Amino acid sequence: MTDVLILGGTGWLSGRIAQRWLLSGAAVTCLARGGRPAPPGATLMLGDRDDSAVYDVVSRRDWDQVVDVSSRADHVSAAVAALGARAGRWTYVSSVSVYADDEEEDADESAALVAAAESLSDDYGAQKVAAENAVRRLGEDRTLVVRPGLIVGDGDPSDRFGYWAAAFLRARAEPVLVPFAGGRDAQVIDVDDLAEFVVTTTATGVMNAIGDRHPLVDVLALFRSAAQHEGDTVEAADDWLAAQGVDYWMGERSLPLWLPADMTGFMRRSNQRYRAAGGGLRSLEETIATVIADEDRRGVDRSRRAGLTRDDELALLRLLD
Repeated sequence: MTDVLILGGTGWLSGRIAQRWLLSGAAVTCLARGGRPAPPGATLMLGDRDDSAVYDVVSRRDWDQVVDVSSRADHVSAAVAALGARAGRWTYVSSVSVYADDEEEDADESAALVAAAESLSDDYGAQKVAAENAVRRLGEDRTLVVRPGLIVGDGDPSDRFGYWAAAFLRARAEPVLVPFAGGRDAQVIDVDDLAEFVVTTTATGVMNAIGDRHPLVDVLALFRSAAQHEGDTVEAADDWLAAQGVDYWMGERSLPLWLPADMTGFMRRSNQRYRAAGGGLRSLEETIATVIADEDRRGVDRSRRAGLTRDDELALLRLLD
């Protein structure tokens, strides 16, 4: 039986990875603070990664697989130091935010990275680079660094992809505000495809775990169709949206999937290595159908971490009349 240690295992992505390992018949241990339950069948070991002794309880034995998704370089470095000699294989889930250039299209894993973080005050991409460096020191023959793009699917706590499901569902026969989508793409990966890859691949090294490119206009049309939206879509220009205080990509009062025009490469990266390593990608239609059902179940008018409230959206639409 494969012995798997997941540093986390109770969050959205790490929980899905834990579930997939369990389905494969592995013995799964999750090391987490305990604010959320581990998946049924997994063993939960309580520990706070800010505690220097947190790994004592899991460092007295060997692990076939260690999986880490942390965004803090100090946490990752400490885990590698404590457990690296005990791990047969180490998988680290990083991010395409490590790349320094968001303009070059079809850039692969050899593209330049941002400078590695030197303190906790450094940003997300820099933290991920420093974390990658710590993991890769274990040797490429037993490490895999996965760089996903936007991870989507049911239960997504970021609300970015799901916003569009909610926007079309709640509008019904009324209009929906959309950004100018011409010439823009969306590139996402389903959380279950990513979990499947992490569990089943034997690949090592570094690879972009991202989906295929889809024109943003087509993605929005798929959401609209799946939601059976019967109203109009009203397109707004970038400058107008920015003038109204609407943000790109994420956060409150934003339009998710909308990016600055000069970020031409962010949603157009190469996924050839992922594909060549056997990485699967379900159809975008399947993922959107899952997200539509999930948003309908969770409530389209709930508070969310990204997007516009319906009241804000209607106010903006009135300004466009």
